[in-house]
Amino acid sequence: MSQQFVVQMPNKPGELSRLTRALCARGVNIVQINQSTAGDLSCAIIHTDCCDDDTSDVLRGMGYPYVMGTGVTVDIEDTPCSLGDVSDKLSEKGVNIRSCCVIGRHNGRAQWSLDVDDEARAREILGLPALVDA
Repeated sequence: MSQQFVVQMPNKPGELSRLTRALCARGVNIVQINQSTAGDLSCAIIHTDCCDDDTSDVLRGMGYPYVMGTGVTVDIEDTPCSLGDVSDKLSEKGVNIRSCCVIGRHNGRAQWSLDVDDEARAREILGLPALVDA
């Protein structure tokens, strides 16, 4: 199963290009990426469809600090407090959300991808089915 990588890198021209070219050279396909900046730092949330070890090798080789985890997808009401309610449920039970992004909205519902530090526990807390290794 593919992982989500939350990568910290310098906020300067060409940095994202260097990263994506290095991943390309290792055959890593980026299926989704979100990036934001704050001052001198940039943070990219990268989802790939393969090659977790190659992705980790590239990030380490470039000297970028990163965390890796699996995403949990939740379907919640598309209201101002819904994400806060989910976040509260997880944090009250000791599960940390490392990153999140909305991946779809339809008919008053929002689908969110949450990168958590304990996927099995998050699934249990949120009443989601456990993943079974194939």
